[in-house]
Amino acid sequence: MTQAPTPTADTVRRLVRSLLKESETGTPGPEIRPVAAGGEHSTWWVGTRYVLRLAPDREASARQRRELRLRDLVRPHLPVAVPAGVTHGEWAPGLTYTLDTAIPGGTAEEHDVSAVGEADLAGLLTGLREVPVRQAETLGLPRTPPRSLEALRRMAVPAAERLAIADEFDPAPLLHFTSPGAAQLAAQPGTAVVVHHDLKGEHLVVSADGRVRGVLDWTDAAVGDPAEDIAGLALAVGSGAAVRAATLAGYGARPCLRGLWLARCDTVIRLTDRLDGRDDSPLPLLRTQLRRAWETILLERVSDLREDDTDEET
Repeated sequence: MTQAPTPTADTVRRLVRSLLKESETGTPGPEIRPVAAGGEHSTWWVGTRYVLRLAPDREASARQRRELRLRDLVRPHLPVAVPAGVTHGEWAPGLTYTLDTAIPGGTAEEHDVSAVGEADLAGLLTGLREVPVRQAETLGLPRTPPRSLEALRRMAVPAAERLAIADEFDPAPLLHFTSPGAAQLAAQPGTAVVVHHDLKGEHLVVSADGRVRGVLDWTDAAVGDPAEDIAGLALAVGSGAAVRAATLAGYGARPCLRGLWLARCDTVIRLTDRLDGRDDSPLPLLRTQLRRAWETILLERVSDLREDDTDEET
């Protein structure tokens, strides 16, 4: 199997020179610099106006092509910006790129989300529920089954005990989350919606005043469990803000608590994997996400779930 090429700064400069007319006038052209949080794509700032993302392999290229179609579908439903493409194509045979207009602002790792920003997140969750599922699937969006919270809990318990030995985490709150509790928070039938599925802090564009201005990187989007996006927000902005936003969006106690516990179990497992050398994510980020996910919120103290608590999900 032929190994996919690795894009270099020279690769990016040549590509940008061919794309932007102002670079063909004899001027040096815009500054090219890598984006630190690029995920699986090779992501580059092109001056201050554009972002260039290069897919590293054919699978990522297929998801990037699908993302271009999906962004056009979700954009009218959302109160926050979705990246707008300037152009797209192939940077190497079979490997795609997108050149997008940059959305002004920092990330949720750089700026705290304000109360008004939480309303922006509520609008995001509300808008995603309104995206026609059948139309999204026609574009190739996959349908992903809900994860087993009980299976995740069983994985998290020994991970939490490992963190306790390392003086990283008090496992007592997780040990109080029992198998019957996980079963009570199982995903309800018929609740699948379009989900971003990767609402980490680096994908939320946040302005200095705490407003959420945009959402980046839709390559992992799917039709699936809305609790996954609530879980992502818990990692990005904290459990309290995530649950408040989800409640404003019309979600009831069950999906909010399900998202909360998905996030909590995930953070314990991922930090343990990092300490044991199975994950290369930055330790400070994983510790911050752990702290955010394990914030105590009022909902889990007063919630009394009922069998008819199916919210208004469709």
